[in-house]
Parts: sequence; C-alpha cells; structure tokens
Amino acid sequence: MANKLNVDGVLLFEQPFVRVPYENYRKVFRTSQRHVERDLKAVQATAADLAKQSSSTSVSSDAAIQSIDAMISTVENLKRKLSDLQESSGKPTQDVIRERLQHLATIETIPTPSDPEFGRWADTRLDRWLVDWALRNGKEKTARMIAKEKHIETLVDIDLFSDIKRIESALGRHSCTEALAWCSENKTALRKMKSTLEFDLRLQEYIELARAGRRQEAIDYSKKYIAPWHETHLDQIQQAITLLAVRPDTSYGRYKRLYDPARWPSLTHSFRLAIYSLNTLPTEPLLHLSLYAGLASLKLPACYAPASKNVDCPVCDGDVGTPSGSASTSTSTAGQLGFGKLAEEVPFSHHANSTIVCYITGKIMDADNMPLACPDTGYVYSREVSVVIWKLFVDAMDELQAMEEMSLKNDGVVTCPRSKATCKFSALRRVYIS
Repeated sequence: MANKLNVDGVLLFEQPFVRVPYENYRKVFRTSQRHVERDLKAVQATAADLAKQSSSTSVSSDAAIQSIDAMISTVENLKRKLSDLQESSGKPTQDVIRERLQHLATIETIPTPSDPEFGRWADTRLDRWLVDWALRNGKEKTARMIAKEKHIETLVDIDLFSDIKRIESALGRHSCTEALAWCSENKTALRKMKSTLEFDLRLQEYIELARAGRRQEAIDYSKKYIAPWHETHLDQIQQAITLLAVRPDTSYGRYKRLYDPARWPSLTHSFRLAIYSLNTLPTEPLLHLSLYAGLASLKLPACYAPASKNVDCPVCDGDVGTPSGSASTSTSTAGQLGFGKLAEEVPFSHHANSTIVCYITGKIMDADNMPLACPDTGYVYSREVSVVIWKLFVDAMDELQAMEEMSLKNDGVVTCPRSKATCKFSALRRVYIS
C-alpha cells in the first residue's frame, strides 16, 4: 500500500522521547539499590556478629534482643526510605514512561497519513518540538505555557532542562559544585561513555586555587582528586603541578591556556554535550532536525533555477539563493528568504524513482494526469491545468479546463505559458516516466 504510514520513519525522532524518563528511573533504581546495599550490609554484619557470639560465648537475652531490635529498626527505616523514594520519584517517573509509550503506540494503529488521528498526533508532536526548542533557547516560561495549554506536561522534558539551566548557571558563576554533584550521580554512565567531564571540572577547581595563590590547598586538592586520574591524564596533571610555579599573567602558551577564563564556557559546552549524550538528546532542537530532513527530501537542483520553480515546493519558496557549496549572492532580508535559504545547508535529495510535478499546478503527473511536452520548446505540463493560471496567458477562459478543452475552445491550439509558443493539441507529445 503506497500511502501506508511509515511507522519506523516516524519513530526515528522519538528515541530521546522515551530515553529521558528511562534514565530518570535508572537514577531512582540506583538510589534504591544504594540504600538496600548499605542497610542490609549493616543488618548482615550485626546478624553474623550475634551468631558468632552465641556460638562461642554465652550471650544474655537482653543483649540478643537489643541486637535483633536494632536490625528490625534498620529494616523498617529501609522500607520507609524506599517507600518515600517510590512515591516521590519512582511512581511519577513510571507514569511518565507509561504515557509516553501509549502516545507512541497510537501511531501503530493509524493506517495512513491522511487519517485524522494522525493529524492530531502530529499536532501534539509539533507542540512537543516547540517546547523542546524553547527550552534549548532559554525560554522556559514560554515552554511551560505551551505545555500547560496543550496538556502535554508529561510528554516534555522541562525538569531535565531546568537542571541543565541550573548547573550551567553555576558554571557561569565559576562554580563546579553542582556539575560535580551531577557527575557523582551519573559516575557509572559517564565512565561507560569515557567522558572526561569530571576530570576537567576537578582540574578547573585546582586551577582556581592556583590562580588565587592558595598553593597548599591546591597541592592537597590535587592529591585527593587529580592524582587518581594519572593513568589517563598524566601529561595534563604534570602541567597542572607546574602551574603552581607560574603566575596567572604568564604569556607562556600552555600555562596561559590553563589560566584562560575561556575555559569556563568550554566546560559549560562539555557538560551540555555529556548530559545530552547520556539522555540520547541531539545537540540541535528536534524542530531543526525535522526541518532539515523534510527539506533534504525535497531539495533538487531545479529548486535553484528560477525557470523551474514549483509553486507548491517549500524549497522553491522565497529567494533561494544558490545551492549548498556555492557562494550565496542573495541580498534579500531574512523575512523574504523562506525555506529555500534554510535548504542551502542540507544535501540534495536522492530519488530512486522519478516523480514529475507540473510547473503550473504543482500536481504530480502520472497515468491519470499524464505529462505532455510541447514539441518545439520541450516544456512539460500536466494534462489538467487550472484556468486560474492559464487565464494569464489565454483569454476568454472562465472555468477549470484541461489542455484538451483549451484546445477545443481555441481551434485546437494550446499556448505554452513560459515560451508563449503555440501548437496544435495533437502535436503535444506524451512523456513516459521511467
């Protein structure tokens, strides 16, 4: 079925949609696991000690009861902590995962893209992408307003981007505390990613101690937090140690770079890349990626030739300038550029099968609407042409007509709207699409 909905293609953009709440629940699970391991380890140690005492020496009943009560109290505290964690973070995250999976499952029941249900689903997806764009561009208030009005609070990641904004703001104030806390929470995942973010943050804190002239504190800090990275970052560590003997206003290349305040924006960028990678978020807004994909599927060399623009093609919209890879000579304002200017950044589309679209109507030409070529000029049009366009070139046409009807009202003669050449209708040559 040619117009069947391509579910796999739709889902290509949706991995982050499910991955973000999944990562949040992994954090809840790891926190629960730490509580269980720590408290049960204490209970096991107490039980083993009590068993050892009872087998070697006589243990008073009061002491045994006191130890058992302590174990029961520890287990009850563990149960309460796990219950609170489940209610505060676990269950809400599970609800988000469930709603998002149900939202994605909807498209599997939609047969065609023309189904009204798909239109509603696509509108919701567009709202999600608009919220994503607003969050990435620091417009949190706008994002919250859209999410609330469209009732999609559980389908967007406002909390995640709020955390990103909080940590990046701290880095902007030259504080690594918040970012290091995040690294500690995600230590295992960052290690699997082979991320150096934690080392870079530790190195920056060491540099700030050296910049302030607090040499002893810097030495103690390096022994505790930087020396453990010697197997993978020995050269950087050696430079950092030498930094204690160099003034912050040095002009010597490698040390000047370490003291450079521009390292802070670089750390912010590294943090954002790390958190995006952890949650499989693309570095660009999903709205941009969808536009790129759509424009790349439509972009053809013909879109950049004024004589072959199509009225219904977004890439042909506005002043498209020059194709990607060529110097743009357009002097139009941003508001006049349209999608054609945006399409310059994407590659040309690749079509395995040819599709011919009428220059006049914008309709696809096929067996039902056959393409006809003018014999002298070679221009190709569809058999069905709207009078709204043809009336600009042929007088006395008051309703929609086909080229054949036009020829009947003009003694069998048709006029090419571009070359103004005329010919008999019978002279038009049918074009076969291969």
